[in-house]
Amino acid sequence: MKKVNWVLLVLILVGFVIGRFIGTYFSGTFLNYGQSFGLSSPVVLDLGFIILTFGLTIQITIASVIGVIIALVIYRFIR
Repeated sequence: MKKVNWVLLVLILVGFVIGRFIGTYFSGTFLNYGQSFGLSSPVVLDLGFIILTFGLTIQITIASVIGVIIALVIYRFIR
């Protein structure tokens, strides 16, 4: 099995978060244009003694893609 590079994974997640922040800050520009996909309503599993709710929505915008690209460039410099 290959070793998972945790630094790259964390940098990509940070790139998505920073890109999302930039996209909401510049909400009226092209940076906030994107696509959202996932579950529109959460799935509920009621087992009687515990209720589990599952839901996931991912929104990819141009700003988040730019954030991931910046994270990859930073990873290339620290590697």
